[in-house]
Amino acid sequence: MISTNESCYDRAADLKAFDETKAGVKGLVDAGISTIPPFFIHSPKPDPSSSLDPAPKPKFGIPVIDLSGVGKDPESHTGIMGRIRVASETWGFFQVVNHGIPTAVLEEMLEGVRRFHEQEAEVKKGFYTRDVSKKVVYNSNYDLYTGPAANWRDTFYCLMAPHPPNPQDLPSVCRELNIALGYLTSREVMIEYSKQVMRLGSLLLELLSEALGLNKSHLNDMDCNEGLAVVCHYYPGCPQPELTLGTSKHADDGFLTVLLQDQIGGLQVLHQNHWVDVRPVPGALVINIGDLLQLISNDKFKSIEHRVVANREEPRVSVASFFSTSFQDTPKVYAPIQELLSQGSPPRYRGVTVQEYVTYCANKGLDGHTCFFSTLSYPTLRVYGPVKEIVTKSDPTKYEEMTAAEYFAYYQSKGRDGISALDHFKL
Repeated sequence: MISTNESCYDRAADLKAFDETKAGVKGLVDAGISTIPPFFIHSPKPDPSSSLDPAPKPKFGIPVIDLSGVGKDPESHTGIMGRIRVASETWGFFQVVNHGIPTAVLEEMLEGVRRFHEQEAEVKKGFYTRDVSKKVVYNSNYDLYTGPAANWRDTFYCLMAPHPPNPQDLPSVCRELNIALGYLTSREVMIEYSKQVMRLGSLLLELLSEALGLNKSHLNDMDCNEGLAVVCHYYPGCPQPELTLGTSKHADDGFLTVLLQDQIGGLQVLHQNHWVDVRPVPGALVINIGDLLQLISNDKFKSIEHRVVANREEPRVSVASFFSTSFQDTPKVYAPIQELLSQGSPPRYRGVTVQEYVTYCANKGLDGHTCFFSTLSYPTLRVYGPVKEIVTKSDPTKYEEMTAAEYFAYYQSKGRDGISALDHFKL
């Protein structure tokens, strides 16, 4: 039984009890709780309108870009590319309309996710796992045991590229498009939606390549569009939304994210030290730059922190499609693109594989701090060691010299084994 009494609170036991129900946050809501368990409470209390800047909050809104003119005439194409460049350099976020994905597919994808999460708990339990190597993963809070506070949401995800699952492995409620739509009658909705998102992502990567002054195929040729993880979130109504979050502050670890959201709202972007609501636009998709695209663009494009606030009313549904090969073992190393470097703009990051970076972020969890800058160091040649002025015969040097890149590379590769990374560098 999960306790809501803080005076006799055993966090580890409560986390285990919650996890073993395999019913997620939806299970708590269905049980009729009026007080959320303590492990969902965030400290300090999240204020949906809070700002990191005491100045009055300006009126912001992320750019909405119409893609209908792409490839039609040079002037329209250049204008769209320019708006994407400015949005990627300043906001890290923008919404796109007239993107080519039929409204029927968007609507049925959201309904498929809703049907999955709102079906009988016993059916969902068959997919519940914390084994990220499985084709389909359903659980609540991937970082349940490592994050400082749990988030008010349940999730299932599938890695849809480069090696999609067998259609029969997908949840049955998500397989077939509604025959009444007259668009498709027999294909699986997740597979069709993923194909459409892959096409859109490749187009966006072409525009982003041009925005960087590169050949339009550059980012796709780098395989930034090779992998696609489709992550389907369900945020139930919360009895105490002022105490928790739907998703903690974080930045995405992939190259590019395409987000489909319903009309409930709740997504916020951190812009100029203010939390800005990303208001749903009918038919639009939200696009944001990921950490790895910031890395290879050498900071020209920005991966921006964002979060989702909880709400008291009806559940929110969203589908985040991450362009990333995720945990798959791929040897390709990503580093700042050579064509973007110069004497005045040297490389700011060392190379890293997608698996290395995603694994580090997953182990760190959503702790409210970006993992981007803590794991990828400036590739400076500066060597660090014990300060000579404090080294004596009686207190000799205890550690070998190292560069920051060497230290972070080892820190990342060793994982969370309970042993300090510094021990590796002891003399």
